[in-house]
Amino acid sequence: MSGAGPASPATVRVIREIPELRRHVDAARQAGARVGFVPTMGALHDGHLSLMRRARAECELVVVSIFVNPAQFNDARDFERYPRDEARDVELAATAGVDVVFAPDAGAIYPPGFATSVSVDGVSVPLEGAYRGAEHFRGVATVVTKLFNIVAPHVAYFGQKDAQQALVIRRMVRDLDFPVTIEVCPTVRERDGLAMSSRNVRLEGSDRARALALKAGLDAAAAAVADGVRDPRNVVARATTAMRAHGVEPEYVAAVDAATLAEPETLRGETLVAIAAAVGPVRLIDNCLLDVPA
Repeated sequence: MSGAGPASPATVRVIREIPELRRHVDAARQAGARVGFVPTMGALHDGHLSLMRRARAECELVVVSIFVNPAQFNDARDFERYPRDEARDVELAATAGVDVVFAPDAGAIYPPGFATSVSVDGVSVPLEGAYRGAEHFRGVATVVTKLFNIVAPHVAYFGQKDAQQALVIRRMVRDLDFPVTIEVCPTVRERDGLAMSSRNVRLEGSDRARALALKAGLDAAAAAVADGVRDPRNVVARATTAMRAHGVEPEYVAAVDAATLAEPETLRGETLVAIAAAVGPVRLIDNCLLDVPA
């Protein structure tokens, strides 16, 4: 079923209260509309907009949430510094054909006495889980659970740049029988290859050029696999060397099974190469998927 076409800016509706959003979505569902949902923390860029355009093409009602989720930040200063510009975000969402922007305050999502959390074991433990702590993905899973229950979408769209997050959400949806399809869309990059991120605006001076170290590491890993390297330690070593050549020391580089995030003895099949690094004051992540021949 295809979408109804782009909405004009005047038709974008900003909703802040949960009951109002539910009434709006329920009416659309009863009329036979397919509901597409893009959860965001705002600070929108072309990566977010690509998800919204995909939702617009496939759904009759497109809902975008803007909520900076305090529960997934392991650093309070990072939470405070996270860029916020709701007016700009609503304008950008309108250009992508979004129908509704759901922009609740923290009290609506986490009312007084809130005491429930959702944990996804296994795929949440390594990589970002190891560096940001268990509370990070617990916060992600909890807020996405709430948003799914509030919005009740048929389809939800996530970006490949946050590959581990998407994997956690897929596992949560499967295990808890959420009636929603998860679509993971390709990473959108700047012309020079830097993965688009809301944090990129904080890269200053030479840090912007040094940030290309992450893409250089991914390219080096892909080149190693193309050269026939199958030992994940050697692939990681090549990626690390490429990053250091740009003056960036990685927090981690991993070459793991794309479905389980386990590190195999020998790479084969769909492999995720994931990288994280601090570039100046900004922490960045990136990844690529490689189909490694046996």
